[in-house]
Amino acid sequence: RFRGVSLSGGDPAIQGGIDIAHDSGFYVGTWASSIDGGPAFGELEVDIYAGYSGQLSDAVSFDVGVLYYLYPTEDLGLDTDYWEPYASLGFNLGPAEATVGVAWAPSQDSLGNDDNLYVYTDLGVGIPNTPITLTGHLGYTDGPLAPPLLAGTADDTGLDWAIGATASAGMFEVGVSYVGVEGPSIDGSTDDAIVGTISASF
Repeated sequence: RFRGVSLSGGDPAIQGGIDIAHDSGFYVGTWASSIDGGPAFGELEVDIYAGYSGQLSDAVSFDVGVLYYLYPTEDLGLDTDYWEPYASLGFNLGPAEATVGVAWAPSQDSLGNDDNLYVYTDLGVGIPNTPITLTGHLGYTDGPLAPPLLAGTADDTGLDWAIGATASAGMFEVGVSYVGVEGPSIDGSTDDAIVGTISASF
C-alpha cells in the first residue's frame, strides 16, 4: 500500500511476494523489498499478512486483515517493527474499479507509543481495446507516519497522492506514476517523484 514515503532513498528497489489463498476467502502472504533505511531500519523490509476477502455482490468486494511490518536488518537494536489491521471495499464500475480503505496501527513502541490512522482511495480505469489502465490514488495519514511529521514539522496529519498508468502483457506489467506528498521535501524520502515499475506474476 502506498504511503507517500520512500525507504529506498530514490534508488531502484527489488521487491517480491508470495500469496496463498483458499477458496473460502482466507489468505496469507508475505512481501519484501530492499530499502535504504539507514541504521534504524536497515536494508530490508518484510511484510507478513493474513486476512479474509470476498464478494458482497457482483459489483462490491471486501478485504479485512492484519499486516505486520518487520525490519530484520536494523543495526541499532531499536523496536522498529509494528502491526496494523486493515479493511477495504472494492467497487466494480464497468471499465473502472475503485477501492476505499482504512488501516489503523494501534499505539506501540515503534510508533512512539502513538497510534496511526491511514485512509485512502484508489481508482483504476481501463482504456477499451488496449492493455493500458490509468490509475489514481489519494491517502490521508493522522499519526506518527504522516509525511509532514517525518519531514521534521510538528504536523502529524498529511496527504499523499499518485497518478499513473500501467500496461499488461501476459505475466508482465509495466507502470509509471507521479507520486507526491504534502509537506517539506526530503530528497529520496518525502520528495515528489516519478516512479517506474516492472513486475511479473506467476
